[in-house]
Amino acid sequence: MASSVYIETSVISYLVARTSHDVVTAARQAITAEWWNERRQSFDLFISALVEEEIASGELDAASRRLHAVSGIPSLAVSDRAEELAGKLIVAGALPIGSPEDALHIGIAAANGVEFLLTWNFKHINNAQTKAAIAEVIEGQGFLCPILCSPEELGD
Repeated sequence: MASSVYIETSVISYLVARTSHDVVTAARQAITAEWWNERRQSFDLFISALVEEEIASGELDAASRRLHAVSGIPSLAVSDRAEELAGKLIVAGALPIGSPEDALHIGIAAANGVEFLLTWNFKHINNAQTKAAIAEVIEGQGFLCPILCSPEELGD
């Protein structure tokens, strides 16, 4: 049975965006495309209603490319339990009060038992200083914390 992966919005954005002139961003885009084309088949992929909402916003052509990229990937609902976990992450200070969507991505993945949360969000999600606090909150609620990682970190 393949490992499950929740694809957070930043991954889809990097996948379909026009190549950046910023060296770091361009490298992340290339890594994302490589992972998507060569490794994603090794995993059971999931997005959520929140991801769908986020990728549908913005410039129409870009939103269309993002939505097309995830067509066929099962979407997890935003359950009451996921929202509760997200709230607990904020209250505990594991994520800042101004980042409820970031907390909700983690809550959705955890509430659905997804093994990995794939993201390029190093500010609030895949952050060495916050990972332990996130895991403590999620596991304190009786859930396994998904492994928070970037496409570069997730092999097959």
